[in-house]
Amino acid sequence: MRKPNKYTLLLVLTVVGYVLFDYYRPKPLDWTPTYRNDNKIPFGTQALYELLPDLLSQPAVPTVRTPVYNFLTETKLPTRSNYVLIAHDFKIDRNDQRELLRYVERGNTVLVSAYQFPDSLSRQLGFKADEQKPQRADTTLRQYLVNPRLSPSVGYTFRHDDGRNFIRILKSATVTVLARNARREPTFIRVRYGRGQFLIHNLPLAFTNYYVLDPKSSDYAFNALSYLPTAPTYWDEYQKQGRFGKEEQSIFRYVWSQPALNWAYYLVVFGVLFYVLFAGKRTQRVIPVVEPPRNTSLEFVETIGQLYFQQGNHDNLARQRVQYFLADLRERYGLNTTTLDTEFTTRLSQKSGLSADEAADLTRLLRDARRSVSLSEFDLLRLNRAMEQFYASL
Repeated sequence: MRKPNKYTLLLVLTVVGYVLFDYYRPKPLDWTPTYRNDNKIPFGTQALYELLPDLLSQPAVPTVRTPVYNFLTETKLPTRSNYVLIAHDFKIDRNDQRELLRYVERGNTVLVSAYQFPDSLSRQLGFKADEQKPQRADTTLRQYLVNPRLSPSVGYTFRHDDGRNFIRILKSATVTVLARNARREPTFIRVRYGRGQFLIHNLPLAFTNYYVLDPKSSDYAFNALSYLPTAPTYWDEYQKQGRFGKEEQSIFRYVWSQPALNWAYYLVVFGVLFYVLFAGKRTQRVIPVVEPPRNTSLEFVETIGQLYFQQGNHDNLARQRVQYFLADLRERYGLNTTTLDTEFTTRLSQKSGLSADEAADLTRLLRDARRSVSLSEFDLLRLNRAMEQFYASL
């Protein structure tokens, strides 16, 4: 059985150890303002969302997970309804804005609590709400609802909000101020549009868990929401969570939503890359050296020759030696070896480079071997020596 690679084992143990450590260690409090209705952290909105059905006297508050345009054009809505959106930035495109204005114009209500609003919508409704410069920050700035029956005389303090943001009113004819800060700057307004209304709020932190569950500020959110008419209400989560709900979560979406798994995922990716770059080179299989095929013909001939010689069959071996030598001359020089005469001797000398005397001696030796009735061991050795001298001279 093959042993596991030590680098892979080390990577797996590191990832598992980190996940377990991150899972069981005390979690620091997350102060990120998400405004999500499924977050229990201080600046989520789960508490308010769960209290809304009782507050609005309806069985449930549906969650919207599609863009404004898709929701308003693809959903069969009641004659009158409310649309609530709480986020840091309110972002819509031209199509969303057009359908939202039509929705309100028909007699519906839209409540948006955010720090930033689209310029095109702000100009259309006659207000401006941008994040102000940090120099205006004042975390002790109190907020007051204009209606004295809805606001205590001391007002409300939202110390995690820096108090620098407010709403500028550009068209006072259609605007009603519902809340101000201690500097008398509007932070909550009603804008009449057609038969409906926009409720524009500039302090979304007031609707988060931290302040909804704090007895000193909890009634602010409920009093602000009391301006919503009695009608079915829809809660927008598309601006914060996108299209997909928990039941539509993919594996990667879930991994990215969990800090421990998210870090483990990146640790695995970088660990694999590290392994490929460094460990892969060290454990690469050695490439064997393949020797080129050897020509064993000569060894075969020598083996056969030794066999003949040891058996004392000198005559047969000598004749085989002559036969193969003449065959080599035919292949190498194209000579006719049928008759070993003067013409053969001349051509052998010309093509092989032997002198005329050497060629004549070799030809005579071959011719005598052909004519002999029996060849002795001496004849075999003499023939072999002459042939070796011939090849050595080439």
